Amino acid sequence: METYSTSQIEVLTGISAHKLRIWERRYTFLKPMRTETNIRYYTPDQLTKLLNVSILTRNGYRISKIDKMQDNEINENVIDILINGTSEFQDEINALILHMMDYNEKEFNNIFQRSILRRGFLSTIMDIIYPFLNQIGILWGTNKIIISQEHFMSNLIRQKIITAIDMLPMPLDNAPSIALFLLDNEDHEIGLLLTYFIAKNLGWKVYYFGQRVPSDNIQSMAEKVQPDAMVTLIINPRSKSEISQIEQVFSTISHIPLLVSGGVFSKNIFEDCSQCVYIDGPQDLIKFLKSKPIK
Repeated sequence: METYSTSQIEVLTGISAHKLRIWERRYTFLKPMRTETNIRYYTPDQLTKLLNVSILTRNGYRISKIDKMQDNEINENVIDILINGTSEFQDEINALILHMMDYNEKEFNNIFQRSILRRGFLSTIMDIIYPFLNQIGILWGTNKIIISQEHFMSNLIRQKIITAIDMLPMPLDNAPSIALFLLDNEDHEIGLLLTYFIAKNLGWKVYYFGQRVPSDNIQSMAEKVQPDAMVTLIINPRSKSEISQIEQVFSTISHIPLLVSGGVFSKNIFEDCSQCVYIDGPQDLIKFLKSKPIK
């Protein structure tokens, strides 16, 4: 059985370790397990309850009242908030985590479709899906969840994004173009697909090269399609020699802006790349794309 540390619970639920300890002392609903060395850990059932509790407390329920509720009553109140209320983004993110843990495709689709009807696809992607992926570590490979859960959720979201991309109109002939690719040893393409949708939605022509593009192919790729910009995501750590080799390739196409994003390893990774610009999420990307208006 998988277990979760206090730090993982903090990330997945948004409940601080300090508050968890207070609740543990004062109320009966939370009794974490302990290792032989007295370190707290939590079961999947406890994580599920805490995700639901966090939704209820954000929507005005007092923790003393929640403590007296049966599990089915907690679940019914959470469902009512998600379906009938004007729930916060974080409520829906927590609900997605719950359904990911249970491999519940039906409820994932229900939340996704309700959000699209309420906000539209772009807002759903930016305000729900992107923060959700970031929170559980799928975007940056930080292993906050078990691998089978990651694959289950990644594939569901991948299908949704690809379908949405296909439904967008084709760009104008004179639209600016952007090339999207991942380098050698990079497989996490969800962030790149999000970039694809955002760029095409804003009218850009997108050249999507996907995962594991050999670095010695990048120059010929860029010379062939002549993009107005390129995007890559760096998830995995790189040695200094790898970084130097990649920078040499980028120097051959220094006239093309290269947007770099990703996890902790991506910030300022290319110190000798004159055209590299770090983007910290979708808003930075949109700002850049809108700076080159469609003619």
